Amino acid sequence: MNTSAPARVLIHGASGRMGRALLRLAAERGDLVVVAAVSARGAALAEAGAVPVLPASRLAEVPAFDVAVDFSLPEAFDPLLALCRERGAALVSGTTGLSGGQYSALDAAAARIAVLWAPNFSLGVAVLTELVRQAAAALPGWDADIVEAHHIHKKDAPSGTALHLGAAVEAGRGRAPHYASLRTGDIVGEHTVQLAGPGERLELVHRATNRDIFARGALEAALRMAGRGPGRVGLGALLLGGSAR
Repeated sequence: MNTSAPARVLIHGASGRMGRALLRLAAERGDLVVVAAVSARGAALAEAGAVPVLPASRLAEVPAFDVAVDFSLPEAFDPLLALCRERGAALVSGTTGLSGGQYSALDAAAARIAVLWAPNFSLGVAVLTELVRQAAAALPGWDADIVEAHHIHKKDAPSGTALHLGAAVEAGRGRAPHYASLRTGDIVGEHTVQLAGPGERLELVHRATNRDIFARGALEAALRMAGRGPGRVGLGALLLGGSAR
């Protein structure tokens, strides 16, 4: 990709909390430009400024883009993935609650385009995931539990981040953890991984107090994914140079 030109970004799921944060923060950057935003109804958004906002029914009409950033719902995911494949554009997605078939479709799409799906775009969570994997491997006989808390409007439970951390636990010790989910107040996101043995307990905790950390991480990922060759990459590998998917 021509590094002198800003990356052209499509925001998908623009009317949600993350979509609005992405629009607001993208306007502050000079290394990328949002060419269009897509929401379910295409209603005007204050955060969009001069960026055109299209309804999902007109997704095929969006202008050329290098990378799509998607924080929508599972039912809106398939048309976007198809469009990215058709246009040869990269996809950065944080949409949770996807089906097994949709995850398989991501793998298939990676043969043609650059794909990144992550349940959480926090750098802290990327580091936490590796710490959890190491701790679970070092303490394979201990009980493992993951407790997550989010705002009352979050639909999926356990959260995508909790399941991602659970996969790290299972990778480390060969067994999945137990999960507990709380939906209360306006909590942005809290995740506690607890490993308990006889007479002692280890807790690894991440607390998000501002949704902007996720939007900033997603925009940084989008910048790095724009112009990247086909393949599926994980956030840790992309941002931290690690090997985790």
